[in-house]
Amino acid sequence: MEDTIAAISTSIGLGAISIVRLSGSQAITITNKIFKEHDITTLASNTINYGHIIYENEIIDEVLLSIMRAPKTYTTEDVIEINCHGGIIMANKILDILLKSGARLAEPGEFTKRAFLNGRLDLIEAESVEDLIKSQSDEQRKMALNGLNGRLTNIIKQIREKELNLIANIEVNIDYPEYDDAIEVTNNYLNNELNDIKKDLDLLLKNAKIGKIIKSGIDISLIGRPNVGKSSILNALLNEDKAIVTDISGTTRDIIEAKTILNGIEINLYDTAGIRETKDFVEKIGVEKSRNKINNSDLVILVLNNNEPIQEEDQELLEKVKDKPHIIFINKSDLENKLDLKESFIIGNTKDINGLEKLKEEIIKIYNLDKINTKDSTYLSNVRQINLVEKALKEIEEAIKENQNNIPVDIIESYIRESWNILGILIGETYEDELIDKLFKNFCLGK
Repeated sequence: MEDTIAAISTSIGLGAISIVRLSGSQAITITNKIFKEHDITTLASNTINYGHIIYENEIIDEVLLSIMRAPKTYTTEDVIEINCHGGIIMANKILDILLKSGARLAEPGEFTKRAFLNGRLDLIEAESVEDLIKSQSDEQRKMALNGLNGRLTNIIKQIREKELNLIANIEVNIDYPEYDDAIEVTNNYLNNELNDIKKDLDLLLKNAKIGKIIKSGIDISLIGRPNVGKSSILNALLNEDKAIVTDISGTTRDIIEAKTILNGIEINLYDTAGIRETKDFVEKIGVEKSRNKINNSDLVILVLNNNEPIQEEDQELLEKVKDKPHIIFINKSDLENKLDLKESFIIGNTKDINGLEKLKEEIIKIYNLDKINTKDSTYLSNVRQINLVEKALKEIEEAIKENQNNIPVDIIESYIRESWNILGILIGETYEDELIDKLFKNFCLGK
């Protein structure tokens, strides 16, 4: 935290502009050594200044320099951003000069880590920064912004406040039983308060399922015999020729992955090898991967051929998917019907412009994609957050159980206090250095 750190904050590659960022107590002093035209130490905060980077009497680049003085900055430290010409060479050259002039190369996520450690962001807001950078859909962007603007943190703080008030009332009852103005902590009072907290935590976990869908998308696998049209369906959903389509059985031998957006939600599609008995060693590996995808997908689309009677392999697959989230899709509705099926199904084709509309509508219906609202919603967005809320809920459930069993109130208080501590870890009120290092290591370099 005593070092002044520097890193390239834009993607490496060709581009009009690259940004090299510094943060720390010596950011202005170090940059002043190599920036000409102005004495940076005299410049006002929140200004952009034209000049040149000069090192060892050589003009390195013509730049715009942004100066932001502590504490009103992203890290709450002095921050300098050098806008130089884009490209791999220029940004790296300026970064190298800054490192030689006294700065240290920032670790991944260290700027945001400092923002957290300096109290500029809480842990949920810090994680939302990374989610915002990595968002690939408008819904992901909105959810990340809701985390970044503190809405989720405020909900957690409100729950903690309820728990803290409950703890305080219990403490007063234990330590000052003669105090007439204190709330009497009866079993009935505890039951009502604890169930209110439980309701709040339950709602967070219920919404977490929606948050997972928004952030990670839905993994959907196309399963079926060879030549039922799985690759054609993939291509039609993507509106591009991603998978090779031929009349030769076994053309797809490995899993083909692709992404598309449906109702603002990312859909991760997997086209799998046709499932059948085969002696071909390579195809056999692909078939085994296809079978595994049935268990590893959020949703399985079992594709059957409208133009063929049901086969033994079809019956086997119908049996395998019956206890999994699935859609039976009968493809090639434009051909003569030879398939007799008792199960519920969706029918369509890849020839007509709207041939897959019913399939899309069924996916939307299963996951309520038309009802997902990210404008005012607050969702837990990762496994760490969900696990901590689950642990906090478990402590409250134990407190409810012990209260029903007339266990002494000081023991019940220990469960409430532990739940309060766990929620504190969630937002970063308490933390371990090892956990913080691990979290920010996944961030981009320069953020």
